[in-house]
Amino acid sequence: MKKPNLDMTPVVHPYPETTMFGAVADAAARFPKAPALEFMGSITTFSEFIRKTELAAKAFYKAGIRRNDVVTIGMPNTPQAVICLYALNRIGAIANIIHPLSSKKNITFYLDYADSKMILCLDQFYEKVLDAVKEAKREVRIIVARISEELNPVLAAGYALTQGKEYRKFPYKGKGVVWSDFLRTGMGVKLPVMQYEKDKTSVILYSGGTSGTPKGICLSDYGFNAIGMQVADVCGCNLTYGCSFLSVMPLFHGFGIAIGIHAILENGAECILIPQFTKETYAQAIIKKKPNFIAGVPTLFEALLGVDAFKGQDLSFLVGVFCGGDAVNEDLRNRVNKFFKEHNASVQIREGYGLTECINASCLTPEHTYKKGSIGLPLRDMVYKIVEPGTFNELPCGQDGEIIISGPTLMLGYLKNEEENEKTLRVDENGTKWLFTGDMGSIDEEGYVYFKQRLKRMIISSGYNVYPSHVEKVLDSHPDVDYSCVIGVKDSYKMQKVRAYIVLNSDVPETEEEKKKILEYCKDYLDVFERPKQIYFRKELPRTLVGKVAYRTLELEAEAEEKK
Repeated sequence: MKKPNLDMTPVVHPYPETTMFGAVADAAARFPKAPALEFMGSITTFSEFIRKTELAAKAFYKAGIRRNDVVTIGMPNTPQAVICLYALNRIGAIANIIHPLSSKKNITFYLDYADSKMILCLDQFYEKVLDAVKEAKREVRIIVARISEELNPVLAAGYALTQGKEYRKFPYKGKGVVWSDFLRTGMGVKLPVMQYEKDKTSVILYSGGTSGTPKGICLSDYGFNAIGMQVADVCGCNLTYGCSFLSVMPLFHGFGIAIGIHAILENGAECILIPQFTKETYAQAIIKKKPNFIAGVPTLFEALLGVDAFKGQDLSFLVGVFCGGDAVNEDLRNRVNKFFKEHNASVQIREGYGLTECINASCLTPEHTYKKGSIGLPLRDMVYKIVEPGTFNELPCGQDGEIIISGPTLMLGYLKNEEENEKTLRVDENGTKWLFTGDMGSIDEEGYVYFKQRLKRMIISSGYNVYPSHVEKVLDSHPDVDYSCVIGVKDSYKMQKVRAYIVLNSDVPETEEEKKKILEYCKDYLDVFERPKQIYFRKELPRTLVGKVAYRTLELEAEAEEKK
């Protein structure tokens, strides 16, 4: 095989020179009657989706939201969340997307950090959001979405009598507006002509900061439209009108918004929105909805293998199965592929690699080719190099170094963080911008990429990045804690779980009640996936020669414990 030119600079093919909304509107013009969204049995066609999005855009415009204003979306995968995303894009506003289960303190941080003017949340999280808004530095208006508003009449009535009953009173008078009422304010409003700028921020996603502060990642329409076309490339002719994608990865995750939402809608396919799930309900969704594409993190596929509902089921409707968020070990890969073969699906799990800093996947294993240990080949126009860490000194094929990436999906930069921008985004002597990933890897002579390890200290739990220093900062702020150290330990389901080693103040007893007290304290400051699953009390923790806590020593202890 001819050796690829690994030194080439990106040759960027033309991608849609329009907004994210414009790209989806173009798909709607081609397939107006095709289903765009399916949610709990209710179908929204492309023409209906555009109509609803235009109305929502008018409501935001009526509310005073203008170009480059920020609105926060803290929602699971529901039609309101997706419509809100594209409505903001339609008027040039910025969608600041956060985890709906974020702690109250974190919500306040996200609102202040992005200068958000409004927030959309689900009714069941309203009280927490209201408390967060009260602590914000500026006035933030709340829009409350209800699941029942997007259900057919029969399902809506059943939901209102069961799960929805508890949340009927929200929002309290004068403290927010229900989504359906908000939409009505847009009637009769005239919208300005769309403006497109290639280097304009349209979406802000978040990545945990190694220093303990989350980083806002500014992403563009151009980048999202590019990744939509890149995904279509690797799916062949399958990703278009008539096919469907089970959109289970959340909107606030690069995988969820880029692959599970925008790439699907941009290409005229159908998003089957799943707001929350267990492994059993997810299995039932696959069996009942018969999606052509599914995606998830390794823990999700691990869980699905043990679901009894799949026994005897024909899964031949599947044409693409993608996995990201963490490395897929060889054993899991083999078991998943065997599972699909036994259920008549002629697919293999395809592992992707990427960072939110380039929206999501920038490398993917080919459809019918797999090289052991490899994360595949770069997507169209994405260029990988292996360099001496922190430099542009390129290393030979097969040699380990830092992975740097260039291409059309790179972020515009971190929000209000020039110091990190200078470290992470750098321009070479040819004027090409590169993303320094902080990950170690290599490239072989055929161009296949191999991920080895992260240079930055980080835990990946169920596909989410957890930064130990951030968790330690919260733990150390507890009045009973002297100091702490957080590591990731192996977990059969989550791949890694968060373990905290804590040295208490001398007058505090080491009891189970104290552990519960600390974990309760964490709820106000840490998101669900960041909270320790294990707490070990110690009289002291090992230290390095310069006096820092030796977290690597604790990691080695945990690894030895695992082998026993």
